[in-house]
Amino acid sequence: MREPVHQAQRKVWRNGALSDGARLIPEETALALTYNGGTYAVMMGTPEDLGDFAVGFSLSEGVVQSADEIETLDIVELDDGIELRMWLKSEKAERLAERRRHIAGPTGCGLCGIDSIAEAVRPAAIVPAGRAFTPREIMAAVAAVPPLQEINHQTRAVHAAAFWTKTGGIVALREDVGRHNALDKLAGALARDKVATSEGMVLLTSRVSVEMVQKTAAIGAPLLVAVSAPTALAVKMADAAGITLAAIARSDGFEIFTHPERVAGAVAGKESAYVIVA
Repeated sequence: MREPVHQAQRKVWRNGALSDGARLIPEETALALTYNGGTYAVMMGTPEDLGDFAVGFSLSEGVVQSADEIETLDIVELDDGIELRMWLKSEKAERLAERRRHIAGPTGCGLCGIDSIAEAVRPAAIVPAGRAFTPREIMAAVAAVPPLQEINHQTRAVHAAAFWTKTGGIVALREDVGRHNALDKLAGALARDKVATSEGMVLLTSRVSVEMVQKTAAIGAPLLVAVSAPTALAVKMADAAGITLAAIARSDGFEIFTHPERVAGAVAGKESAYVIVA
């Protein structure tokens, strides 16, 4: 199987001088997801934790509702990429075949298996109330992510998605050159390990677009925390889904854009964001 990191030779121009050397960079590979012999999507991603990616993608895209609906999963390396071959239970396979008959053309790498604008911005699942979190817990969770980013330590070029619980801390973390892929890998890891997601938070090292909110809702996490800002549609989606969206998380605090009632000490006001300073 391909390694997730590649050593590249390069020349460095710095401080007026030229030198030779090598740098570790992330591998990027074509990943084809197939169901019952038919290709559903081809993504570019990091060849690591691919079983988690296959399961998480299937859940996030609504192909299956449970990891148990995937009967078999084979990871097959080809000359030009890797195929993630999944076989679904008969009822799911029939529904997927019917859905695919309505797709007019090939799918892209961002929104897969859809053929309308309405489906692209489909409502996210409603997340139950879940537990409340303290600012101290959120800041501790954010601080716990960087030391666990093994591939990023080597390359400084990949995203991470992690899941934190009060009792276990960071219970899962996945990395990928694609932020969507990292979150799908996390979703798959949580589903395969049967982690209870209603009592924890999802942490992202990227910005928050609407797809990231949809994937978090599919996971069932009540709190989404990111180091970068959200898009306007992501805020709207998180609010409708009942997700507390905290972003621009730094060492000195973070900003809450939706459902501040889950964060102890956050007082509702007229502003759209509530700034918490740790």
